[in-house]
Amino acid sequence: MQSTYLDFERPLEELDRRIEELSGGRPRAPELDELLRGRVRLETELYRDLGPWVRVQLSRHPDRPQALDYATRVFRDFTELHGDRCFADDAAVIGGIAWIGEQPVLLVGHQRGRTTQEKVRRNFGMPKPEGYRKALRLFRLAERFGRPIVCLIDTQGAFPGPDAEERGQAEAIARNLRAMAALRVPIVVCVIGEGGSGGALALGVGDRVLMFEYACYSVITPEGCASILYREKTAGSVARAAEALRLTARDLLALEVIDEVLPEPAGAAHRHPAQAMDALRGALARHLTELGALSGDELRRARYEKFRRMGRF
Repeated sequence: MQSTYLDFERPLEELDRRIEELSGGRPRAPELDELLRGRVRLETELYRDLGPWVRVQLSRHPDRPQALDYATRVFRDFTELHGDRCFADDAAVIGGIAWIGEQPVLLVGHQRGRTTQEKVRRNFGMPKPEGYRKALRLFRLAERFGRPIVCLIDTQGAFPGPDAEERGQAEAIARNLRAMAALRVPIVVCVIGEGGSGGALALGVGDRVLMFEYACYSVITPEGCASILYREKTAGSVARAAEALRLTARDLLALEVIDEVLPEPAGAAHRHPAQAMDALRGALARHLTELGALSGDELRRARYEKFRRMGRF
C-alpha cells in the first residue's frame, strides 16, 4: 500500500523512495544502511514536540490502524455481530465477541473504512442511532454473560444527517451513557484515533480510559470550534482552536479525563502498527486483570465517581 505523507512528513518521502529502490537489489547496496539510519534520525527529529493541530491530523491519518485492524491482530477469534434489532445494521460501529489472551471479551469500536466505497458504506465512521443501539445491545449481552467490554474510539462525531435526527440520535447517545454507567462488568476504553463529541462519548464511559499518544479527544473538532468562536476557518484559527481545546493525550491525562497514555514511536501508529498493537495488548491485559478483581457494585460505584470528578478545578 502506498504511504500517505502529511505536510510535516514530506522530508521523509524522497528518502523512503530511495530506500525502496535500493532495498530490492541483490547484493545489498552499501549506502542502504546509512539511509536507514538517516531515516530514523530524521523521523525522530520531525516528531519531536508536535503541536496539537498536527496531532489532530495524525489522529485522522488514512493509514492509521482502525478498529478492525486491532480486532484481528490484538484479539483472536473475533466474531462480528450485526444489527440493532430495531432498524438496521450501522457499519460505522463494529462489535462482537473475541479473546485477548485467555480472557473472553466483548469488543465494540468505530470503523471509518479505507476505500472511498467503504467509507461511504460506513458513514466515514460517524454512527447513526442504529449504530449506538447496536452497541447497547452488545453491552447488555456482555453483562448477561459476564464478559468485560473493550471499546475502541475513532470518530469525528455522530452522523449529522437529518435521517439520524429523525430516528433519535440524541436519545440513542444518552441511553448509551446511562447504560454504560450502570453496567456491572469491567469496561476499558481506548481512543485509537480521533475522539469527537458525543459520538465518541457514547462508547467512552469506561472504568479505564486509555488514549494513544497521537490520538485526540474533544467536545468538538478544531474546525468546528474555529467557525463558532473565531467566525472563520483559516489554517491559523483552526490551529489556535486545537491549542485551546486541550485535546491531546498529555493535556487530557493532566486534566484526569483519561487514565493512561499509550506510547507511539516516532512515525506514529500508521508507520509502525505492530508497536501500537503491542502497546494496546499489554495495557488491556493489565487493566482487565485489575478490574476483574472488583465486584459489579464496586465497578459501578468507582465508574460513577470517576466521571463525577471530571471538571473540578
